Parts: sequence; structure tokens; C-alpha cells
Amino acid sequence: MEGFFRTNLKRWNELAKIHAESDYYDLEGFKAGKSSLHSIELEELGDVSGRSLLHLQCQFGLDTLSWARLGATVTGVDFSDKAIELARALSKQLGIPAKFVCSNIYDLPRVLEGYFDIVFTSYGVLCWLPDVDKWAEIVSKFLEKGGTFLIIEFHPFVWVFDWDEQKELKVKQSYFHADEPYYFKREGSYAVAGAYVENKEYYEWQHSFSDIMNALIGAGLRIESIKEYPYAIDRLFPFMKRCKDGYFRFTNKDYNIPLMFSIKATK
Repeated sequence: MEGFFRTNLKRWNELAKIHAESDYYDLEGFKAGKSSLHSIELEELGDVSGRSLLHLQCQFGLDTLSWARLGATVTGVDFSDKAIELARALSKQLGIPAKFVCSNIYDLPRVLEGYFDIVFTSYGVLCWLPDVDKWAEIVSKFLEKGGTFLIIEFHPFVWVFDWDEQKELKVKQSYFHADEPYYFKREGSYAVAGAYVENKEYYEWQHSFSDIMNALIGAGLRIESIKEYPYAIDRLFPFMKRCKDGYFRFTNKDYNIPLMFSIKATK
């Protein structure tokens, strides 16, 4: 398992700078005051002013700092030391108070103390974690009694299909979890398709919707709401287009499948 993590860390450390300089993340727009948050998380959490918020797998901190701009007292966590360096530099440069911790999710109890009113995580996070039961235990550990947990994530059903340059949906891999991860070797990233990346290899794990739900229930969280969305924040397949609301939808109306989900829970 440590070998898988090391391989993924090398890739994410290299991607940190590439992503920070990409049009996808629009860092200059963010510095000018633009929020990186989407309507889904803003509506689900509502007013965060004065509340403590722990952001898991925060990358280089744009969402974390966006929550801080809305009045939350924020702590961001990511396993990439390069991403955390960038997040700390942004916090200092922009004068936005924030704490950033470099840690693997599973090691977090050894380096962070305290409880939070909100634990938040979003968009492309669970595929990097081999064990969602332990992940849910970490969430529960840091959540204040009565606090809110929110995850917004790409729907696991999406990853059943081949997303390479296809003109239709084709089943590629199993929907259900396996102990061994999927191995990929690719150029670029979702943010910069044509970027040269030295560390092309990475590993991902699949988790079904029931895996995720049962992990949270098993960790003692009470599910408050579950939502599934027929649109996504990214063009997950070539035959999707951006709509007026900023989200991507299939051009083929027959593909009416869930692309993202949200779960809100309390402790």
C-alpha cells in the first residue's frame, strides 16, 4: 500500500505547480476575489460564518480559502507537500487566515487535534483512498457532536465507463470495490490535458455508493440528505457540453445517468 501512495504522491507533487498555473484553476481570478466554490456546496452548507471547517484533500487550498473568505475558520489537509506549500503561500500572500496540514488522511489523527463544526471534502477525492471505512472513521473523529459533514463527489457509476476519446458510453471496469487498485499511465491531467508529466503512473480505487453510505453510517454519522445530479463540474466524457449554469451535461439525452452525488450527515 505504501508503494501505491508513494507513486500517487510523486504525481500529485508534480501536478501541484502545473495545476496552479493552469487556466482550469484560474489562480489570477481567485487572487482578484473569485470564489472556487460551486453552487452545490454553497447551497448545502449555507452560512459558514464563525464556524470551524476541516477540508480534507484540499490540494493547494483554493476551496479552503474560499470558505475562509465566507467567514469560516479553516484547516486544509492534503498529502502533497508541494500543494500544501502553495496553499500556505497563497494564504500569506492574500492575507486570508488559514491553517494547512500536510498529511495522508489515515495519518491525520497523529498530527492534528481538535474538533470541527464542519468537515468538507469534494470532487475527485475518494478514488485515492483504499479504505472508505477508515476514512469515515477519520471524518467522525474530527467532527464536533452536532457538526455537519458534507461530501460532493463524482458518482462511482461514472467510473464504470471508458472516458477516453469515445463517441458513446462503453463499460470498462467493475462498479464494485476490489482490494487491488486500478493502474493508469497517462500524460497530462484533467486540468491540463496536454501538459508534460514525468510521473505518468498512478493508482485509484473504486468504491460503490453503498460502500460510501455504509462507511459513514458505520462511523456513527446520521445521514441527513442524499442527492444525485445528472451533471458534473467537468467534461467527464468528450460528448458533454457546458450549459448556462456552468455544469456539463451529455449531448445525448439518452444518457440520463448520475454524474455526481452529495451526502450531508451529522454526528
